[in-house]
Amino acid sequence: MHPQNTIAPEQVTTPMTSRVSGVGRLLIVVYGILALAATGRSVFQIIDRFGEAPVAFTLSAVAAVVYIVATIALTAPGAGWYRVAWVTISFELAGVLIVGTLSLLAPAVLGLTNIDPFGRQATVWSVYGMGYLLVPLVLPVLGMLWLARHRPSTVAPHTPAAHA
Repeated sequence: MHPQNTIAPEQVTTPMTSRVSGVGRLLIVVYGILALAATGRSVFQIIDRFGEAPVAFTLSAVAAVVYIVATIALTAPGAGWYRVAWVTISFELAGVLIVGTLSLLAPAVLGLTNIDPFGRQATVWSVYGMGYLLVPLVLPVLGMLWLARHRPSTVAPHTPAAHA
C-alpha cells in the first residue's frame, strides 16, 4: 500500500502573472506620480485655504489616499492585493465621474464658486481631472483593463491516482 499525498487547493498556485512588468510599470509610475501630486495638492489646500471649499479639499485628500493605496496594491503580489486594486481603482473611477459631474453641474455642492480646472479651488477630480489633462479619468479605465489581463491564477488540485 502506498500513502497518498494530497494537497489542499489553496496551497497549489502558479506564479502570478506579474502586474509589475511591461506596461504595468508605466501604469504604476503614473499612479505613483498622481499619489504624490494629489497628496501635495490636498495638504497645501487644507493647510492654506480649507475654509474656501472644505468638501472639495477633503475630496482631494480622499483622491490622494486612493492613489496611494492603488499604487501599493498594483505593486504588491497576491490575490488579496489584486482585490484591493480592483476596489480602489473602481472607487477612483466612480469618484472621478461623480466629482467631475458635480463640479460641472452643481459646483456649489462641492463648495466651489467656479469650475476652473486650473483654479484655486480645483481638485484632482474636478471637471473629470481636466487640471491633470484628464489622466484621472483615463487612468482607472486603463488600470481595470490591466488588472483584467493580469489576474492571479489558481491551479486545480492534483489528486494522485489510487495505487492498488
